[in-house]
Amino acid sequence: MIVVLIIVVVIVAVLAGALISLYNGIVTKRNRCDNAWQQIDAQLQRRSDLIPNLVETVKGYAAHESKTLEAAIAARGGVAGAKTPEEKVAADNVLTGALRQLFAVAEAYPDLKANANYQQLQAQLEETENKIVYARQSFNDCVLMYNNAIQTFPGVLVAGFGGFAPKTGFAVDTDARDAPKVQF
Repeated sequence: MIVVLIIVVVIVAVLAGALISLYNGIVTKRNRCDNAWQQIDAQLQRRSDLIPNLVETVKGYAAHESKTLEAAIAARGGVAGAKTPEEKVAADNVLTGALRQLFAVAEAYPDLKANANYQQLQAQLEETENKIVYARQSFNDCVLMYNNAIQTFPGVLVAGFGGFAPKTGFAVDTDARDAPKVQF
């Protein structure tokens, strides 16, 4: 009788430990996703901070390209005003397109391309873009691990009781993949 009671207590303890471990693992993966998104957000902010300087530099050389410059500033404002990750992803896609247009315009001005300030800003922006790409990849990896944890057995049982919802990874808008059209 005591042996059966000890076996039952051990089994219950092992199951409770497994559930706690599973729950904590899912929470850890969710927190990694949140942290990875914060890394993207930090890089987007850094890029956003560089854009006004870049636009001002280009403005001196390409004053008649005001629509392209205004689009870059408006797109930057869209990223700054976005509240949710989904809104930021959409606004970032618009900003990426506007920056591609801005760089395409800059290509038409050899003096601008030779300007040291422009070259420094462009290098900083390229470095930031590379960091954004890495941060997006890291975020998507975290989302994949988290979603797998809550959608596979036995995690799906814990996720249902714990209220864990799937997360959406970062996806590039298909319009952002098209080459910019620049007309003079």
